[in-house]
Amino acid sequence: MHDAPLPDLVLYGRPGCGLCDETRAMLAALLDERARAGLPAPTLQERDIESDPAWERAFFASIPVVELGDRRLELATSVAKLRRLMTDVLDA
Repeated sequence: MHDAPLPDLVLYGRPGCGLCDETRAMLAALLDERARAGLPAPTLQERDIESDPAWERAFFASIPVVELGDRRLELATSVAKLRRLMTDVLDA
């Protein structure tokens, strides 16, 4: 078991974004799966891109965007890619 703090898991999206809702559900399922397997599972933080003009400019065309540590996944709609991101960052 490692004692280093877990990196933040951040979902950038906006209200009314169906893909963002799907990604949120996938992330919740993956985090639950990791927790049940005894693997580190960070807390999901959500950021509304409409609340920050810089986020809106950066991510408008590519939401849902998921960040974990120093890695970013744009158009994060694949459960396989999300799982690999978590494995690469959290289990290295």
